[in-house]
Formats: sequence, C-alpha cells, structure tokens
Amino acid sequence: MATNLTLANRYAHSLAQSLMVAVIVFRSEAGFSVVTADEFEGDPASVVTEFDPHEG
Repeated sequence: MATNLTLANRYAHSLAQSLMVAVIVFRSEAGFSVVTADEFEGDPASVVTEFDPHEG
C-alpha cells in the first residue's frame, strides 16, 4: 500500500508494461494500491487511474 499517488502511478505503469496487462490504481482506507484490472473487485468510484499497455 502506498500513500504517495505519484509512486503508485509509477509502479502501476511499470507493472502494466512488464506484464502487458491492464492495471488499476485505486484508493482505499490505507492509501493507494495497484492490482491487475481483471482482479479488481472493488467500488469503481475508488479507481484513480488505469494503465493499459495496449491502448495508444
């Protein structure tokens, strides 16, 4: 869990490029977290950013 959004976004971008899958940065009570898009089961309103390596 990261409390810094910039750090979470950098990690998410790197993870998306490495795994070649879409990843989501979302906010929880503890801070920001990153998961692959297909594993995200939370509230869509908590999504901060989505990185998809297949989009332009």
